[in-house]
Amino acid sequence: MNKKTKILLITAFSLVLIGCIIFGGVMTMLNFDFTKLSTAKYETNDYEIVEDFKNISLVTDTADILFVPSENSKAMVVCYEQKNMKHLVTVHNSTLTVELVDTRKWYEYIGINFTTPRITVYLPQGEYGILSVKTDTGDTEIPKDFRFESIDVLQSTGDVKNFASASDAIKIKTSTGSISAESISANTLDLSVSTGGIAVSKVVCEGDINIGVSTGKTKLTDVQCNNLASNGNTGDILLNSVIATEKLSVVRSTGDVKLEQCDAGELFIETDTGDVKGTLLTSKVFIVQTDTGKVNVPKTVTGGKCEINTDTGNIKISISE
Repeated sequence: MNKKTKILLITAFSLVLIGCIIFGGVMTMLNFDFTKLSTAKYETNDYEIVEDFKNISLVTDTADILFVPSENSKAMVVCYEQKNMKHLVTVHNSTLTVELVDTRKWYEYIGINFTTPRITVYLPQGEYGILSVKTDTGDTEIPKDFRFESIDVLQSTGDVKNFASASDAIKIKTSTGSISAESISANTLDLSVSTGGIAVSKVVCEGDINIGVSTGKTKLTDVQCNNLASNGNTGDILLNSVIATEKLSVVRSTGDVKLEQCDAGELFIETDTGDVKGTLLTSKVFIVQTDTGKVNVPKTVTGGKCEINTDTGNIKISISE
C-alpha cells in the first residue's frame, strides 16, 4: 500500500469518526428521540360530525387508525396529520368519509420522517352499516363496542385487530402484518396475509371462514362455522376446538398441521413438508397417504371422510373419548 492510499484511508476514517461523534452528540441532546429529526411538520385537527350517517369509509396513505367509543355520544374525527397532507372529513349519502388530500409539492417528498400520522374516530356505541378502511401503511384497531353490517379492511403494511362483529361479511386483507380477530360473530369471515400471522379466537360464523397465508403461522381457537378452508405456503397451523358443520380443509406447502379437540362433517388436510397430528371428537373414515413418514390413525369405519396427504411428514390422529 503506497503513502497516498494510506493518507486517503486515514482521512476517510477520520471523517467517519467525526461524523459519528457529531451524530452521537446531537442525539444525546435530543434524548435519542429520532422523531425530533423529522423534517415534516405535524398538527392535530378535530372534525366534529353533526350530520347523521350510517356507513363509514376511510381512505388514507400512511396512518394508524383507531376507533374509540365516544364519551359524550357525539361523533368526532381527530387527525394527527402533516400540514400539507390533511384529511377531508365529510358526510354524504349517509356515509362518513375520511379521505387524504395530498397537497405536497414535488420537493416536499424529500425529507426525513420518523412520525406516524394517526386517525382516531370517536363514535357513539351501537350498530352501523358498512365499514370500509383502505390504507397503505399503518395499524388498524376496531373495538368490541361497535357492530356493523359488514367490515372490509384492505392495507399493504400494518397490523389489524378486530373485536367488532358484523351481521354479514368481515373481510380483512394485509400484505405485510398480522391479523387478529377475537370474540366476534359474522355471517362469513375472510382473512388474508402475505407475510404475517393470523390469530382467531372465540368466533362464530353462520357461513364459511376462509384463511389465506403465504408465509406465517395461523392459530384458531374456539371457532364454529359451516365450512372452514385455510390455504398457505409456509407456516404452521394450530386448530384448537374448531368445529365445522360441513367441511374443514387445510392445505400447506411447508408447515405442520395440529388439531386439538376439533371436528367436522368431513376433513381434508394436505401438506408437502410437515406433520399432521391431533385429536378429533368423533369417528371418521380415514384415507391417508404419505410418501415419507409414519402413519398412526384409528381403524374406525363410521363417520365422515377424513383425508390426509403428506409428502414428507408423519400422520398421527386419535379420537377423544
